[in-house]
Amino acid sequence: MKRMRKKMVKNQEYEIEILDIDKSGGGIGRVDNMAVFIPNAVTGDIINTKIIKLAKNYAIGKLINIVKPSQYRIEGKCNSADKCGGCSVQHIDYDFQLKYKQKQVKDCLERIGKIQNVNVQPTVGMDNPLHYRNKAQYPIRKVGDKCHIGFYALKSHNVVNIDQCLIDDIRNTQIINIVRNFLESKNISIYDEETHKGLIRHLVIRTSRKEILVCLVINGKTIPYIEDLIQNLRKIPDIVGIVLNHNKEKGNVILSEKNTIAYGRDYITETICGLKFKISLLSFFQVNIIQTEVLYSIVKDLADLKGTENVLDAYCGIGTIALCLADKAKKVIGVEVIGQAVTNAKENAKTNSIDNVQFVLGKAEDLLLDEKYDLIVLDPPRKGCDVEFLNKIINNAPPKIIYVSCDPATLARDVKFISENGYKVDAVKPVDMFPYTSHVETVVLMSKIK
Repeated sequence: MKRMRKKMVKNQEYEIEILDIDKSGGGIGRVDNMAVFIPNAVTGDIINTKIIKLAKNYAIGKLINIVKPSQYRIEGKCNSADKCGGCSVQHIDYDFQLKYKQKQVKDCLERIGKIQNVNVQPTVGMDNPLHYRNKAQYPIRKVGDKCHIGFYALKSHNVVNIDQCLIDDIRNTQIINIVRNFLESKNISIYDEETHKGLIRHLVIRTSRKEILVCLVINGKTIPYIEDLIQNLRKIPDIVGIVLNHNKEKGNVILSEKNTIAYGRDYITETICGLKFKISLLSFFQVNIIQTEVLYSIVKDLADLKGTENVLDAYCGIGTIALCLADKAKKVIGVEVIGQAVTNAKENAKTNSIDNVQFVLGKAEDLLLDEKYDLIVLDPPRKGCDVEFLNKIINNAPPKIIYVSCDPATLARDVKFISENGYKVDAVKPVDMFPYTSHVETVVLMSKIK
C-alpha cells in the first residue's frame, strides 16, 4: 500500500531552503515538491515560512524568521525597506544582484525566446549603486494631522512616509522636508483619492547633475501661500524651476498635460555622452544618468557604424539615442508618439548643432514603408513591440537590429519572433539601471542571416 504524501497546509509553518529568486526579487523554495514564493528571501537562506496563500500549483509564504542566513544576504540600509514597495532586493549582496539579473535575462531568452545556449554577458553594475534616480514621484496623503510624503506600500495605496530614499537623488530629502513642513504649517488640503476632494496629490522631482525641477500635482488652479513655498524652495541653489501640474481627473495617472510655471522654467538640462539635452516634466528619460551613458556607449559600440548608414530610432523619446549615434551615421530618423518629446528632441538637435537627424511625430511603422534602413534601434516601453510593427521591420530587412529593453520577458518574446524571421542573436548585454530593485535593462544585437 502506498504511503499518502503529506500535503501543504495553509497557515502552517515550514522550514525550507531557498533555491532561487523569482522575477520580483523574492525567494523560491519547495514544500512537498510545490514551489513556494517568499518575499525578502534569497538563494541559500534556510528560513521558517508561514503559508499565506495556497493555489493549485504554487504557494506564497511569509518570512517568519531566518534559521541560517545565506552568504548572499546583507543587512538592508533603509529603515522603510520592509514597508515600501520599491527596493525588493535590498537584502541581497550587490554582486549577487548582478548575477541574478544576468540569470533572469538568460532564463527568459532560453525559456520564452527559445534561444538555446545564449551567451548573456555579465551585468554591468555601478561603483556606487545608491542615490542614482533622477526622477521621483511621491504620493501625498493626510494621516491624522500629519502629511505623509513617500511611496506606496507594497500592493497598497497606503503611503509610507519617508525622510530619505537611498536610491533617489540625495537632494530630494531637503525638498521633501520643505514641502511637508509647508503643507502642515499652512494646513493645505491633501487630495483624497476616494472622495476626489482635496488639493495636493503628488510631489514630482526631476534632477540632473546640476539642476532640479520641482512639481506639485494639484487638483485645482493654484496653492494658497505659494509664494512662501517658492521662497523656501529657492534656498536650494540647484532648483531652476517650480511647476504646478493641474490634474483634476480621477484615477491613477499622476501627471496631466497642463502645467503652470510658478517659478523659473519648466525643464532641466543634462549632458550625456558629450551632448546637452533638455528634459521637460513629461519627457521620457532614463532614471540613472551614470548607467545611461554606459547603456548608450554599448548601443553605439554594437551599432559599429561607418558613416554610410541610414538609421531608424523607434521610440526615440527626446532623441538621446538618435543624437548619440548621429556622428557615426549618414542619417538618423527618430520617431515618437509624444508631441512634447519630439519638440524637445528637435530642440536638442539644434542645441548640439546636429543636422543629419530628423525627428517625426507618429508611429515608427509608418516610416518603414518608404525607406530602407541599415540599422533599426528599438527602445519600446515595458510591453514591448506589437506584431504588426515587428512584421514591418522584418519586411524592411535591415542588416542590424538593436533592441533595448527594460523587461526580459517581453524582450524574449520579441527576440523569438525576430529570430524566427531570418535574424540571429549576436550579443546580449544587461545593464543595471535600477540597483536594489529586480529590474534590469538589456541590449540585444541581432543581425540578418545571409
